[in-house]
Amino acid sequence: MKPILLPYPISANRYWRHYKGMTIRSPEAMKFIRDVKLIAMAEKAQKLDGPVELNIIFHPRLTRRGQASLIRQDLSNTIKVTEDALQGVAYSNDNQIVSLNACISNPIPNGGLTVSWSTFDQIFV
Repeated sequence: MKPILLPYPISANRYWRHYKGMTIRSPEAMKFIRDVKLIAMAEKAQKLDGPVELNIIFHPRLTRRGQASLIRQDLSNTIKVTEDALQGVAYSNDNQIVSLNACISNPIPNGGLTVSWSTFDQIFV
């Protein structure tokens, strides 16, 4: 799968909301998931069966001064939100992810994520 540029992810702290005794996704989370699915469909993303390797490059927001914003999410929180958003697009269930590569890279305007995924054939026993 060729890399896809996704929008800056929602914070894990704003992903879930409690409502009438239930835990539900926030409207912001639903918008992020919807945006990810629309972008992936436009890029003709392929949903994989079986073990998946997921690659995530997190791009902080670029400030007006051309620097990486010092205010950014934790990489680990970004990973979970991205895994959830790609469910049903890159794979049926995020439990298919058996290999994960994630890093923080150069800032871009408005921030974002570059993601790619592929079949993972090398299962070590």
